Amino acid sequence: MDKGAIRRRLAVGLALLTASGVLAVAAPAQAHAAPTRCEGRKVKTYPFSTGTLYVYKKRGYVCAITVPTSPGRRQKMMVSVQALRANPVTDEGLYTRRAGPVTVHAGQRCVWVKGQVGRGSVSKGWILC
Repeated sequence: MDKGAIRRRLAVGLALLTASGVLAVAAPAQAHAAPTRCEGRKVKTYPFSTGTLYVYKKRGYVCAITVPTSPGRRQKMMVSVQALRANPVTDEGLYTRRAGPVTVHAGQRCVWVKGQVGRGSVSKGWILC
C-alpha cells in the first residue's frame, strides 16, 4: 500500500472518530433538553410585562411554563397550574431561563394558571373548560 492510501484511510478514520465523538457529546444534551418543554399542543399564550406564560394540553393533561422576556440573569420565577377541586402544582425559585414545566391531569375540568417573572405576573382563572 502506498503512502497516499494510508493517509486517506487515516483521514477517513479520524473523520469518523471525530463525528462519533460529536454525536456522543450532543446526544445527552438533546436528551436532557427534552423534559424542559411541555408535550402536546400550545393552547394559550399569556404575555405579561416581564415574561410569557405558555399553556399546553395533551390527552387530559395540562402543562405550563413561564419564560422571561430577557433570559440569562438569575431572577425569581414561578409557574402554577391548578385543576378545579385539586391542589395546585407549582414550580418556584431563582432561575435563568424558565420556571416549569408543571403538569396536572385535568381531564375535562377547568384549570387556573399563574406565572411570575420578577415583579411581573399573570393569573388566568378557570380556563380550558
